[in-house]
Amino acid sequence: MELELLPLGLPSDSERPFVIAGPCSAETEEQVMTTALQLAKKGCHMFRAGIWKPRTKPGGFEGNGEIALPWMQEVRKETGMLTATEVATPEHVELALKYGIDILWIGARTSANPFAVQALADALKGVDVPVLVKNPVNPDLELWIGALQRINNAGVKRLGAIHRGFSSYDKKIYRNLPMWQIPIELHRRYPNLPIANDPSHISGRRDLVAPLCQQAMDLGMDGLIVESHCQPDQAWSDASQQVTPDVLDFILDRLVIREKVESTESINQLRKQIDEIDDQLIDLLAKRMRISREIGLYKKEHGMTILQTGRYSEILDKRGAQGSLMGIDPECIKKIFEQIHEESVNQQADVMNK
Repeated sequence: MELELLPLGLPSDSERPFVIAGPCSAETEEQVMTTALQLAKKGCHMFRAGIWKPRTKPGGFEGNGEIALPWMQEVRKETGMLTATEVATPEHVELALKYGIDILWIGARTSANPFAVQALADALKGVDVPVLVKNPVNPDLELWIGALQRINNAGVKRLGAIHRGFSSYDKKIYRNLPMWQIPIELHRRYPNLPIANDPSHISGRRDLVAPLCQQAMDLGMDGLIVESHCQPDQAWSDASQQVTPDVLDFILDRLVIREKVESTESINQLRKQIDEIDDQLIDLLAKRMRISREIGLYKKEHGMTILQTGRYSEILDKRGAQGSLMGIDPECIKKIFEQIHEESVNQQADVMNK
């Protein structure tokens, strides 16, 4: 299903992507105004703050709710910045619009629930306001697209996406795994859909915000939504991932924004080489699968099981080491050979069950 889109119409500087910045939570009127004034002095055009903040576990600060919305009105009045906040229920939509919030976004936990997204879509019918949809917490592109389609079907044409990474039980460097291939595929399917990156929620650490901003720009993303607080260490929620307005300005000033140019002859020649290598890879994989079928026939004739765990472990260890020696991440090699092994098992199972 195609998305019927209009430009978001968000302000940006010619040298920068569009940037929405502000604290994770609207804690106090003083904190909101101090942060907003500092950001405005740095040239920020859009201010974000969480009004409703249900946490993963109860007991923490969960937002001030409606009493914080007049603070956002004051931000717009005093600075001229557009205001943005997250909405998770139809009541949130109603209140945000009542107080003149300019931009709404739908959070990751909400976008994972089609019932919740549809309720928001129903509340947004007939409303002309930019709506940004974060990726679901789990790496499910179709669920993300479904949420975007539901909002678009309600008549919201100023629509965008936010890439905030994906939750993982196995935490490594990042709070949420970037899994860049998912927003890249979203862009391939919907090239006119603006996609902003949320480096704060991907990183979970302020020292990683800058490189993530640059990586997002290198991948051609259209904007950034960054958590910025006047005193981040004293923040009532997500303190470790927020940066000061000064630091944010430093990060943005040093971003390298590359041209989105048409392919040149030089890069076309390199892509031609990649196409030829891909053809060879597929041919080699087909040969490998033919051998796997022969092994399956041997196992069938000799009463052997398909899975030989010792051999599988040997393949993963050996190929990972080879990849590392050749400058390829062993984890990448492992994933590739896991997929190859799965298809080999399928090929052998097909032979043995005939």
